[in-house]
Amino acid sequence: MILSNVSKRYGETVALNGIDLTLEEGKITAVLGESGAGKTTLLRILAGLLPCDGEIDGKSGQTPMRREGCSYLFQDCMLLPNLTAEKNCKFVLPKEEWGKIGGMLARVGLGGRENALPHELSGGEKQRVAIARAFLFPHDLLLMDEPFSSLDLAIKRSLISLVYELWEEKKNTVVFVTHDVREAALLAHRAIVLKHGKIALDLPIGAPFPRKFLSPPEEETLLMRALL
Repeated sequence: MILSNVSKRYGETVALNGIDLTLEEGKITAVLGESGAGKTTLLRILAGLLPCDGEIDGKSGQTPMRREGCSYLFQDCMLLPNLTAEKNCKFVLPKEEWGKIGGMLARVGLGGRENALPHELSGGEKQRVAIARAFLFPHDLLLMDEPFSSLDLAIKRSLISLVYELWEEKKNTVVFVTHDVREAALLAHRAIVLKHGKIALDLPIGAPFPRKFLSPPEEETLLMRALL
């Protein structure tokens, strides 16, 4: 996906200011920045949910269309409260694909919890359902908006590894927003730091996978410096 001179304003507030960005297919890209840097705005533009100035893949961003083959993992899970874990996954799949759900829920650690309603699940379990649903939905682009931010350290470590393992099977394009340099250093092939709506740093992360939570790549320090 190619973004050319992409800008977005909310009234007098400039969220993105002339972004030029080419996203590599089959790679994981992290987008970092302080609050208001334009991270979530960029994600919504990539999904075709927001109009913008500039071009996306050579087409005007002023008339966006929801991107086909795009799966979106939200920060707050967005589970349907009256549906079980299994039915939340069924909601995004055609009936002929429902046979995949049990295996996926087992993979994310929810075997035996298929019939639990969201209010019966812990925060980490809810996010596991959301991850399962996002990966089950047929996609070539996965967008994740701070998917680990509300989780404690042990669960975050586990889910970062899980997301990488699920990505590795099909190696679709992933873009995820985070404020945590450790998450970016552990999961991404490339990290982009936004400041005042512009790209302040575009950093490849060359360390091989899997990466260790307690000894992340040296690029983490460069990301921290860019953010500070």
